[in-house]
Amino acid sequence: MKITLKYTFLLLLITLGFVACKKDKYRNDGGIHSPNVNMTTYDYLKQHGSFDSLIAIIDMAGLKDMVNNSKTFFAVPDWGVNDYVQAKRQLKIIETGNENVEFYLKDLDVYTLRDSLKTYMFSENINRSNLTLRGKEYESFYGAMANDTKMYVRMFRTQNYSNYVGVVDLMSFCKVIGTLDEDEPVYENIPINERDKTATCQTTGIITTTGTLHVLSNFHRLFFNNEDLP
Repeated sequence: MKITLKYTFLLLLITLGFVACKKDKYRNDGGIHSPNVNMTTYDYLKQHGSFDSLIAIIDMAGLKDMVNNSKTFFAVPDWGVNDYVQAKRQLKIIETGNENVEFYLKDLDVYTLRDSLKTYMFSENINRSNLTLRGKEYESFYGAMANDTKMYVRMFRTQNYSNYVGVVDLMSFCKVIGTLDEDEPVYENIPINERDKTATCQTTGIITTTGTLHVLSNFHRLFFNNEDLP
């Protein structure tokens, strides 16, 4: 069921705002719906229905006001939050040796949530019109990060949907350690744990009364976590 829904998402991605562009017009998404919603970013996420788990951890971390004070917020759907919880449960199983151990969203470390959620919040207004294929580094509310880690936002062009449209330009949210992978002479020489981690946005440019909201792909796991799932 989960896999089927994720593939359904790919078809929705094509039809809900990502359209073919001419070669020199990758900034134009061709959307026809008004991007404005008459509520705060937090309230929009709370009433939407796809962000119940995200709202729960925002509340646990006490970051409602910070979300609304963000000029730009990248939202993680329930899929990504729930996969993160399952990965943490798997760690607990390994630690305890108990396959029946109980571990739920409420058991997540609040301090980790409070710090790491800030990497999705920005004081700048980030939208498709001010992005390029090269992308740009943005400092999140988290501030300076360890290991020369930076957050990049960029556009990238794909022809993966050529059965429906010609070229599709998507926005991506990237965690970069050191330099961009594309700037390294030999990609294979980059240690796996230092390679760029990229999350595609499934919806971009929702304008709330407090800022701009972008929704990340269902395939993005919270905090770019890559621990094994059960």
